[in-house]
Amino acid sequence: MNAPFAPPVPAAPSEGPGGPEALCLGETMAQVTPDLGGRLDRSSPQLLRAGGAESNVAMLLAALGHRAAWCGRLGADPLGDLVLGEVAAAGVDTTLVARDGRRPTGVYFKAPGPKGTSVHYYRRGSAASAMDVGLAGELAAARPRILHLSGITPALSPGCRELVEHLVRDRPVPGALVSFDVNHRAPLWDPAAGRDPAAELLALARASDVVFVGLDEAAGLWGVATAEEVRGLIGGPACLVVKDGAEEAVCFDGDRVVREPAPRVEVVEPVGAGDAFAAGWLSGLLRGLDHGRRLRLGHLVAGAVLGSVGDQAGLPGPAEIDARLDASPEAWRAGVPGPRPVITSTSRES
Repeated sequence: MNAPFAPPVPAAPSEGPGGPEALCLGETMAQVTPDLGGRLDRSSPQLLRAGGAESNVAMLLAALGHRAAWCGRLGADPLGDLVLGEVAAAGVDTTLVARDGRRPTGVYFKAPGPKGTSVHYYRRGSAASAMDVGLAGELAAARPRILHLSGITPALSPGCRELVEHLVRDRPVPGALVSFDVNHRAPLWDPAAGRDPAAELLALARASDVVFVGLDEAAGLWGVATAEEVRGLIGGPACLVVKDGAEEAVCFDGDRVVREPAPRVEVVEPVGAGDAFAAGWLSGLLRGLDHGRRLRLGHLVAGAVLGSVGDQAGLPGPAEIDARLDASPEAWRAGVPGPRPVITSTSRES
């Protein structure tokens, strides 16, 4: 019988009572996005908030009751103030965030359209792009249980690439499980630089402990067609989670294969759902849930974010989460009735 969805599993004594359960590293930018139903033009109100894949995971983990930290670099400018304030207000430890007086905070714009949302980045030369291996010592001193990274960071600059490769391959953060979300962002990879995102992201995935990847993303990068083909290609991680949009999510753990269908949800804006899924799954891992319940919790958090124009949303309460995690397959797929999530204003994509 599964324990009820209540307080997270406490950290081991060696990790210290105040250390983060999860430390998320990456760039967070100022995000400009139209209000619900609007367009990126003069006719629609625009919302200004924080947006970054890794800080999204940290913020949602904090909302789920975990000690979460975010490490990044921001400009010493008003947009950096906005980002830092929003992430900290969500209950995330921002001690490892530094301000750069010479480089700006990055910015990106989301433009919804009939065929989906397109994203326009203005982040070249940003404060976060100057991150390098010198950060490893600070991360090690924090002693997190989980170090969460994504494939966005190595695309930002040579220094960022070296930092992520060092963290994944050399393991300078003692005892930390390395979680890696592939998060391929094609506009960030400069073909003129001679870099091959497919090869680089595959190598990082193979060296990580937990890997998250979308099936459509894996198909575009590596030419695979099924979750099983992704497993055959990546091989080694202790846990590989393959998300197939509105269909299902599959977890491979050694010889075990666990599948959970995605429940039916109303989609307002898809951007940020992948980060939300990772946060839910990692919360399940920290709580000691079994694989099926981890996948369900990932789906639940992602579903809440799918119903918001931003990358954060009000989450169901513990009692509703308990009921959903233990629902029959039929009730799970249909969705258990409950109050509509309260939408808050926060965001994502990076």
